[in-house]
Amino acid sequence: MSPISTSIIAYLLTGLVGGLFGIGLFELIRRSSSTAKRTQEEEQVRQVAQNAQREADNIVKEAKLEAKDLVLQTKAELEKEQKAKMAELAVAEKRVIQRDEALEKRISAVDKRDSEAQKRDLELAKREEKLVAKEAACARVEQEHRGALERVAGMTADEAKKQLIQEMESQARLEAVGHAKRTLEEARENAEREAREIITTSIQRVVRDYVSESTISVVPIPNDAMKGRIIGREGRNIRAIEAATGIDLIIDETPEAVIVSGFDPLRREIAKVSLERLMHDGRIHPTRIEEIVEKVKVDIDKLMYDEAEKIIFELGLSDFHPELIKVLGRLKYRTSYGQNNLYHSREASYICGIMASELGLDVKLARRGALLHDIGKAVSHEEEGPHAMLGAEIAKKYGESEKIVNAIAGHHEQVEPICPESVLVAAAEALSAARPGARREALETYVKRLEKLESLATTIKGVQKAYAIQAGREIRVIVRQEDITDAESFQLSRDLAKKIEQELTYPGTIRVTVIRESRYVEYAK
Repeated sequence: MSPISTSIIAYLLTGLVGGLFGIGLFELIRRSSSTAKRTQEEEQVRQVAQNAQREADNIVKEAKLEAKDLVLQTKAELEKEQKAKMAELAVAEKRVIQRDEALEKRISAVDKRDSEAQKRDLELAKREEKLVAKEAACARVEQEHRGALERVAGMTADEAKKQLIQEMESQARLEAVGHAKRTLEEARENAEREAREIITTSIQRVVRDYVSESTISVVPIPNDAMKGRIIGREGRNIRAIEAATGIDLIIDETPEAVIVSGFDPLRREIAKVSLERLMHDGRIHPTRIEEIVEKVKVDIDKLMYDEAEKIIFELGLSDFHPELIKVLGRLKYRTSYGQNNLYHSREASYICGIMASELGLDVKLARRGALLHDIGKAVSHEEEGPHAMLGAEIAKKYGESEKIVNAIAGHHEQVEPICPESVLVAAAEALSAARPGARREALETYVKRLEKLESLATTIKGVQKAYAIQAGREIRVIVRQEDITDAESFQLSRDLAKKIEQELTYPGTIRVTVIRESRYVEYAK
């Protein structure tokens, strides 16, 4: 049903409803009125009905007029929409026609290209056949030419390739050695200059006096009569002292002196102090000897603990486990090549701290690691294993940090360093040990080391002579000029240095100097 019909029906229904309403009202009034007024009321009802009828007729007329207007308006809108759609269809049809024309042009172009491609394929096939024939001819000519060259040169192509490769490898090796030499020299100049300044400053600021330890200690006595009291009846006193301390007492013709002999400095110190106290007390007999020795052991332990605490305080460190301080104090009576281990650790700690300060690293961490680096030597005579690893286990046991444990374990390059301070600890330890006068070694060991050093150099091909100089701190190698070039001389110095590091044990560093010179001699007569 259209909107116009719906509007007309609505208006008609409205009129009808109004009429019915009037009729109902009239009927209600009529029924409720009295008989006397019925005529008058009927007249009024008729008037109301007529008015309602007239209103309904007016509403119907207005509805019809509005319906006609709506019909005309709707018709105009429909015509307008139809015209717009027709225009759109015309435009779309025009576009379709244009696309069809474009497709036809493209199809014709593709057909043309296909025909041209087929022609080119035929031409390429012909050219390929010609090229194959030419390649075969070139291969035959090349084979003939190679055979002629091999006959003239007297070697095959593989032999010529090998010779060329060898020459190129040799040339590349020489160039690489030269480049490496220049790079190393530049790096060495810069690194050595800065390192020399740091190390020189560190060593100059740390000067320590050491008393050379030996295997004997001398105990002065008031008079020679005391020797008899020390020996005792049938030697019982001297046997008691030796049994309680584990050392040997040498009582000879040396005036007013008794010699205490033993390889362990701690035992020697206990025996020396015990003997001094016995002579001061005057009561020398086996029971008293045992009592004094036990008291001296307790006092020596306290002395070692106090000495370790004193050094820790001097270095500005703190928070050490008491057991670790006790182990550190035992280094007071341990030596290495005549160098006191406790004072060596203190000196290394000072040097390491100064270098860390110069490099902007953790000074306290560096000092702590250097101070504890040799604590393994306090128990190395009691337990199996390298002292560096023993020391690392002790430090870990008593709560030291991972970096400190690494610095202790790696100061002899047995483990890889995990921080710069570990490298500084190894360097400070080497500097303190290599300082002139810090350590000593037996003459026989020293001579053997120098002989081994020279023999390592003379076994290398091209070496004419080798001399160990400056007490084994440097080795000068003279090579034959006709056998080794300058670049090979540089490589020889590096190879010899690595060989010395691998096969020889030595304190400090050894400088390797390779000399290659040309000499021309003529005589004037």
